[in-house]
Amino acid sequence: MKIKKIMANETSDLIDTLYEKENPVNSKEISNQITRKSPKAKYQIFDELEFTRGREVLGDLIVHGMIASGGTDIDWLIEHKGSFVILEFKGFHNDKINIAKGQMIAYEKLHEKLNLATKCYLYVIGCDDIDFSNPDSTVWIFEMNQWKKGAIPKNTSDIYGESPGRQNKFIVYREYMEEISVEKLRDLVDSHWKEFE
Repeated sequence: MKIKKIMANETSDLIDTLYEKENPVNSKEISNQITRKSPKAKYQIFDELEFTRGREVLGDLIVHGMIASGGTDIDWLIEHKGSFVILEFKGFHNDKINIAKGQMIAYEKLHEKLNLATKCYLYVIGCDDIDFSNPDSTVWIFEMNQWKKGAIPKNTSDIYGESPGRQNKFIVYREYMEEISVEKLRDLVDSHWKEFE
């Protein structure tokens, strides 16, 4: 009888320990302790060939002989309760990114119009060959308000003379962008999501 009682107490203690019944931790404390997200992507392309094919098909929409030309896309658009976070990714080449003038004008207007009716954050993100699954990987960013206020120079020719003359694009140098980790970028996006609640 005594052995059964001891075993019952030990089992109870073990269960309490496993489920932390004696010292319950509130969820706010847990969320403050967790700094790393899951390494697994939240969204995945299930059929990469179909995804690629779909984009190639759109390429046949504008053909020779048409007046219209060009075209671009929005890399990532997040909507929550009517407010937006827009992410545009650009690859670095010789410590600079190129943004087509038409694309930047469209982003400026979109940012302006959305902020009249709701909230919108629009980030241009420069990256090298990067592994986004590594939270310590580095990217460089600027937000559209920095662009509008002139904190990011609006160069249309290469100040270092690597590209000839003026071009139909803006050249943004890494040195004018803020360096942050992928984890900080995730936190930034999540902070806006919370702000939109």
